[in-house]
Amino acid sequence: MFVFVGVMAIVLLLVGAVTFNSVADLLVNNAETQIQETALQTNGRMESLFEQVDMLSKQVATNSSVQSLLQRTMQGETVAYQDKQSLVQLTNMYEAYSNGITSFEIYTNNTRRIIPIDDASLRSRISDQWISKADEAKGKLVWIGRDSQDPQYFLAIRRISLIDRWFSKGGYLLMRIDESYFQITEDPKQQYMIVLDDAMNPVASNYYRDIGPIVDSDSSRLELNKNEYMMVKRTSQTNGWTVLILTPVSSLMEGVSALRNAVLFSAMIGFIFFMISSYFLSTLITKPLFRLTKAMKAANNGKLSFNHMNSSTIEIKQLNDTYNQLVEQTNHLIQVVYEKELIRSRTELKALQAQIDPHFLFNTLNSLYWSLEEKGEDELAQQVIAMSDLFRYTITNSSSQEWVTLKQERDHIERYMQIMKMRFGDRFTGKIEVNEEFFNVKIPKLLIQPLVENAIVHGIRSQTGTGFVKVLISPSYKNGRLRVEVADNGAGIDEPTIQQIYESMESGNYIASKGTGMAIGNVHKRLKLYYEEEGIKGIAITSRQNEGTSVIFEIPAKRGADHESENNLNCG
Repeated sequence: MFVFVGVMAIVLLLVGAVTFNSVADLLVNNAETQIQETALQTNGRMESLFEQVDMLSKQVATNSSVQSLLQRTMQGETVAYQDKQSLVQLTNMYEAYSNGITSFEIYTNNTRRIIPIDDASLRSRISDQWISKADEAKGKLVWIGRDSQDPQYFLAIRRISLIDRWFSKGGYLLMRIDESYFQITEDPKQQYMIVLDDAMNPVASNYYRDIGPIVDSDSSRLELNKNEYMMVKRTSQTNGWTVLILTPVSSLMEGVSALRNAVLFSAMIGFIFFMISSYFLSTLITKPLFRLTKAMKAANNGKLSFNHMNSSTIEIKQLNDTYNQLVEQTNHLIQVVYEKELIRSRTELKALQAQIDPHFLFNTLNSLYWSLEEKGEDELAQQVIAMSDLFRYTITNSSSQEWVTLKQERDHIERYMQIMKMRFGDRFTGKIEVNEEFFNVKIPKLLIQPLVENAIVHGIRSQTGTGFVKVLISPSYKNGRLRVEVADNGAGIDEPTIQQIYESMESGNYIASKGTGMAIGNVHKRLKLYYEEEGIKGIAITSRQNEGTSVIFEIPAKRGADHESENNLNCG
């Protein structure tokens, strides 16, 4: 339960952290977007002010009275005082249209001032550099910056082109704009706004300290007065002026702090509710499980008894019912196994009581051999010796004799063929082909001989002509294996019977009809028992009726003690 609670607590913390970070990032991004929009709006307002100045100055420069007066001065005429006075009234009217433009100054082509009426030179107001820039602008407005004679004002100049003289230069229009025109109001959120001209000099600002570190900074975040600020920069396409907006990062995080508190409070309430519900839920589940575990431990100690329990949980009820079924089946199996073991013990006892003593049999055959030798029956005596060796090889029960060499199995087959030769006479011939280099290969005893016996009894016995059985042991095309083939020239087996033999070998229900016997099934079962882990598939049968049958299988070519030690390990 504690692990479960711990895991769920970690899950709640992770979900809360992910939710908090996601929403916090969203709030910060929204705040940053809002600041960007504010900077864009401020820059747009500045652009609007610039366009207003540009529009008014253009109206003055193209006014017919101004055009006529400047054209007359170019022709060398003297401008009367009344004409100048009328221009003063005209500029006063335009000044009234604007809150920021405080004066219009008109100069002739040779930079002599017409209004105000004092005949001063344009070069006394601005440097030749700005006059040249005005000429290069060809009638467009040029922003100069602060007035060197009165820094509370800004100057802008425009060259006046004479419309009736193919827009040739007729003079200059110099405007003075009050800095309050660009004034920035105080922000209750401590947001600073700074307007810089194209020379990065301050035009307007509500930040009253040194702006040098702000102007020199290339980062979007900087520290001012021990507070971190986010800076947004926008540059005007009209005159190159720059708007800087600095917003405290703390104001961006105001909503984040409230969100954090809400997430923590919700997580705490959720965790308390989860703890209470988990306790009741775990009690509902674990109590029946503890009872079932106790019953299982008792079963481990030998006390198999039913666990009577009523649970409202379907899964636990099914688990308990399954356990009770297992107890019932186990008790039944114990009873069945006990009865089978009792029957087997009685059967083995009867078999031991009825078993012939092998020593008695060998001694009897030995006495028969010497009797035949004394009577000169040498052929019969040799047959008795062969039969004695055959019995000795077959009925030895020592566990050390379970595996024999290929040479021992070959000798046993030769003795068996010798006895069958005596029985069938010229009707039977047999042959064994095996290279001496494979004599030490270990195989299970009586692995090949039953197939030879099967070939003779079922393939040769009913044949009228000479029967032939051949045992061929040769290397397989698969490395490390030997191929064993037992072939005869008997009556053969039809295809349906071969399929029945295969099916019986797989099922274990061996058939003994139509020339087949239990020997094939026995050898097949032993091959799978001893060699299945090494990929041996068992017996393969090929046959043609009236031509003969071949039984083929493969064995590992393992020699001597290596195979015995491996087999002992597998048996142990």
